[in-house]
Amino acid sequence: MMSWRALVRLSGFGLLLSYGLGVWADGLPAPVTDALYLPVVRDEAELGQLLFWDPILSGNRNISCASCHHPRLGTSDGLSLGLGEGGIGLGHERVTDPENMPEQRIPRNATALFNLGALQFTVLFHDGRIEADPTRASGLRTPLEDDMMLGFANVLSAQTMFPVLSPDEMAGHYSENDVSKATRQGRITGEGGAWDVISRRVAAIPEYQSRFEGVYPEIASGRPVAFTDISNAISAFVGFEWRSDDSAFDRYLRGEEALAADATAGMELFYGKAGCSGCHSGPFQTDHGFHAMGVPQIGPGKHERFESHAQDIGRMRVTGQVADSYAFRTPSLRNVTATAPYGHDGAYASLEAFLQGHLNPSGAIVRYDRGQAILPKLDGAEDWRALDDPAEVSAISAAATSPGVNLTADEIVAVIAFLGSLSDQVALKGRLGIPVAVPSGLPLDR
Repeated sequence: MMSWRALVRLSGFGLLLSYGLGVWADGLPAPVTDALYLPVVRDEAELGQLLFWDPILSGNRNISCASCHHPRLGTSDGLSLGLGEGGIGLGHERVTDPENMPEQRIPRNATALFNLGALQFTVLFHDGRIEADPTRASGLRTPLEDDMMLGFANVLSAQTMFPVLSPDEMAGHYSENDVSKATRQGRITGEGGAWDVISRRVAAIPEYQSRFEGVYPEIASGRPVAFTDISNAISAFVGFEWRSDDSAFDRYLRGEEALAADATAGMELFYGKAGCSGCHSGPFQTDHGFHAMGVPQIGPGKHERFESHAQDIGRMRVTGQVADSYAFRTPSLRNVTATAPYGHDGAYASLEAFLQGHLNPSGAIVRYDRGQAILPKLDGAEDWRALDDPAEVSAISAAATSPGVNLTADEIVAVIAFLGSLSDQVALKGRLGIPVAVPSGLPLDR
């Protein structure tokens, strides 16, 4: 039997809605299919699961990937700006370790991990500093440029492993462990480099060595475990664990069921009057582009250690183009109701507040309520330097040139109801889940 949605499409009335007899604008994506994803080998994903949860990859063996990308927190950390090295606990309960104080907050909000195994995700990080580039020997454009190692299976594999080099995220403070020392000296690749140090740590654990031999035939034949093997396995896990394609909206697109009335009303706004789909387009509600939307800047900003400002100019740090100033990558909206707070720096605590700012980008920073920021106490943090600088506030506001949209309070509620229809309970829970233990024997963040 033909689905009710297919009948609507063939009725001659275009995209006629059963709700209110409204008409959708063009632009609804086709249903998500297996063809949109990288293939996953289960054994490789299971190896990646252990590595993702194992603190062995961090300089001080105290932080795992899951510490800042936890399924209980929508694969993020529930904070505006997290605490990596020097933090204890999860989410809102994360506090500083008095014996190992952080030097600063992580400058940007921890991104969600849903659907990163999809083929169209070829640009990652808030500023797109890692990107697929077939003209390079590695197939990737990264901050390491031509020094990038060969062997990363895809852009997700490369992305997963850069946090281990960050002193604030996983490497640790300068000179306090072998990873941070190598990073500080600029030794990343090659023998004795930071990635080599981590690889040797992992391979020295018999269970890991055995598992790598079972997944990668070259290792079984005698090749040492390389850092790219670790990152490729984690990439396989992330792609498998958090594939998200069975939300109410997905089932609607497949013609399996109708959306609830409020979500349908929100969908009509999203793909019509509100203009959300201008940037949040395609099967995962992102154009993978970069846009300046006037998000208030909080925290230390993005800068090199020798710089003293607290600004974050976004994409411009990568391209050097003034036109890219304060522009950040369009996030996918899959499971967005579970990934608060929002913005490149998590400035907005709720979707409603974020939408209010998004609908009038140029004026958002002036109306911003600082009480929305979810920031663990950190003595000495100057979280409001950018917002206390009139010139910086003006520059952020001026860069946001997108026209405003007027929506009523009821329309905003409807849009949020539609965003709720993008939630996939299987993906939110995860397919493999939290392992009982990891081969290093180190404690897990549960």
